[in-house]
Amino acid sequence: MARLNVNPTRMELRRLKDRLKTAERGHKLLKDKSDEMVRQFLVLIKENKRLREEIEGEIAEALKAFALSSGAPLDVVQAISLPTLTASVTVGTKNVMGVDVPYMQTKRVGEVRLPYALCSAPAELDDAVLKLTALADKLLHLAEVEKTCNMLADEIEKNRRRVNALEYVMIPQLQETIKYIMMKLDENERASIVRLMKIKELEQ
Repeated sequence: MARLNVNPTRMELRRLKDRLKTAERGHKLLKDKSDEMVRQFLVLIKENKRLREEIEGEIAEALKAFALSSGAPLDVVQAISLPTLTASVTVGTKNVMGVDVPYMQTKRVGEVRLPYALCSAPAELDDAVLKLTALADKLLHLAEVEKTCNMLADEIEKNRRRVNALEYVMIPQLQETIKYIMMKLDENERASIVRLMKIKELEQ
């Protein structure tokens, strides 16, 4: 490991020891943060998988109902072209381990209204429309969880690079440089002692 290019003085030694202490403390904090982020990421991944499977199953059922209703003389596209529900979405961010992730909250206004005459459409179409309307909140929540997972994954990767840079580059460099300076200072001290001994011998 290449050492830092510094003068081997006591002042430099003290400064490098302080830097090493700070680097080791920072490494521990980043490692702890990384472990906690991975733990939260795994929880979110499980939630994402559960939501996706649940939504895919419900969408399959709704599409099956649509397929059954498509044989009716009613024009399905025209029948469902009007909204069945009024809703508002509040979009913001929340902080997860120092990462600002999206946060969405839906608020429904009024009751679900089917946008066609009940006597003109098959019951399967009612079922499909109601199922898809109920899915809106879950789809938004799934989008929120997936985006959070992506952002946390990026942050975990960045954090891991920082931890590795400290662990395998900066801390070993500082340790190697401190060792080199201590050896140089010891060598200078021994040389000074030898010089003093020589001077005393000459004086006698």
